[in-house]
Amino acid sequence: MEQKEMKTGTLLKRFVPYYKKYTRIMVLDLLCASLTTVCELILPLILRYITNQGLKDLASLTVQTIVGIGVLYFALRIVDGLASFYMAYTGHVMGAAIETDMRQDAFEHLQKLSDNYFNNTKVGQIMSRITSDLFDVTEFAHHCPEEFFIAFLKTAVSFVILAGINLPLTVIIFVFIPVMAVSCSYFNIQVKRAFKKQRNHIGELNARIEDSLLGNKVVRAFANEGVEIEKFNRDNQEFLNIKRQTYKYMAAFQNTIRMFDGLMYVVVIVAGGIFMIKGLIDPGDLVAYTMYVTTLLATIRRIIEFAEQFQRGMTGIERFTELMDASVDIFDEEGAVPLRDVHGSITFDRVSFEYPDDHNPVLSNIDLKIRPGEKVALVGPSGGGKTTLCNLIPRFYDPTEGRILLDGQDIKNVTLQSLRGSVGVVQQDVYLFSGTVYENIEYGHPGASREEILGAAKMAGAHEFIMGLKDGYDTYVGERGVKLSGGQKQRISIARVFLKNPPVLILDEATSALDNESEHLVSQSLERLAAGRTTLTIAHRLTTIRNADRILVLSGSNIIEEGNHEELIKKQGIYYQLYTSAGEAEQN
Repeated sequence: MEQKEMKTGTLLKRFVPYYKKYTRIMVLDLLCASLTTVCELILPLILRYITNQGLKDLASLTVQTIVGIGVLYFALRIVDGLASFYMAYTGHVMGAAIETDMRQDAFEHLQKLSDNYFNNTKVGQIMSRITSDLFDVTEFAHHCPEEFFIAFLKTAVSFVILAGINLPLTVIIFVFIPVMAVSCSYFNIQVKRAFKKQRNHIGELNARIEDSLLGNKVVRAFANEGVEIEKFNRDNQEFLNIKRQTYKYMAAFQNTIRMFDGLMYVVVIVAGGIFMIKGLIDPGDLVAYTMYVTTLLATIRRIIEFAEQFQRGMTGIERFTELMDASVDIFDEEGAVPLRDVHGSITFDRVSFEYPDDHNPVLSNIDLKIRPGEKVALVGPSGGGKTTLCNLIPRFYDPTEGRILLDGQDIKNVTLQSLRGSVGVVQQDVYLFSGTVYENIEYGHPGASREEILGAAKMAGAHEFIMGLKDGYDTYVGERGVKLSGGQKQRISIARVFLKNPPVLILDEATSALDNESEHLVSQSLERLAAGRTTLTIAHRLTTIRNADRILVLSGSNIIEEGNHEELIKKQGIYYQLYTSAGEAEQN
């Protein structure tokens, strides 16, 4: 979705507060910039003095005077060198620190966003916003105040000195500057837009690469390597076209500056020469004047060259701001309190839900009470709202209407940390982090002792196979656990929940993707895990939930049947049809 372009002033207001921590460094950096500017601007004055004295009274220029001037200028160059070192080193470190702060803020904000944001945003775009988009912020954060401060200082001092030498000529020269600024503004705006297009397309390119690499097995299975290469080539060429457009505007921008640059030199040569002939300016003054104009033009050129870096930085800040402006839908309400001593009683009070992006009703007016320690199974056709109902309990989403109570407390009035700490989820699609088996189990309770982690693995029936791995608990599982089988990954995920030890457990088709042997082993682990906990099981294979205390049949956004296995079989309703159909499918 195309984002509305933000104004530069708005972006700067959002960015400037990041300097607050580094005020002292910034002040010293600008002080050093002042020193380097003074050192640069004093040379034309020295040459003006020597030239004019030489033409007027050469005898007044002694060797001692010249050497003294040389020593003074050399001392100034030492000061210039020290100041430049501070700017190049400490200034850049400050820029990198600001980039780090922004990336930290972006990552923390991402942790607060709901599933709805991630469902509608490509991971490649998110990665681009918190990595490459912020790379140019380091240079921007350092150079932006420094370059503009130096430019202002040089322009102001040059104007004062040039006006003192010859005011009419100075007025003519400085009239060109606003005309040049207006002429270049169009190209400057186009460059900014082109850079934003680049950033957006880099995100799309990242998303394309990620999608293809994560699905590489599917690509190879269908022999579609050529298709993926073609799609990538199309996106890659589009990126080249965007860069070509960017460079066209940059070239026009720089060429406009060079034309004005040449025009100003022509004015200095012609008008300055005429003024010298008429005795309105001394030769030494004209030399100094020319040097100051050169300094002024060099400053303008430097700002122009910085314009590319400026627009890159502003584009990075804009995309960062867009991410930070993504609304946090799920958050701690004011006055939220931590959950304590959770028993596991769950109540759905007239709960309805529809997804924000399509507004199709998924759940409608659900009334449900689950007792502490009760085993409840959810069955029904695909799309009936089983997973959605379970996702509402840990507040992955909030109900559109109604409320959910845990131990009699509205879950909106308790802290997310304590709520989600009380709910354990075992999903069909297990996600293991890149790291070791030990680290993945420890994720259930960071900082747990080794004895606790091994105990959780044993309860999950995972200890034996883990010890059979090459490096035991220190075995690297690969990205997304690719080095382990489905059953092994599932038992590690169960061990993770054992370690978490939550009073409420959600099993989301945890065995549906496993073979019979793995399903048997994992089912045993799940039975041990569910003991003594309030458990909601979303079942694909109905034979696995025959012993549930209660079975709920969801269809058409409502609970249409409710009871235990025997009761529902006797009714010969939807559950009976699902169960008998599943039995016939398994026999076949």
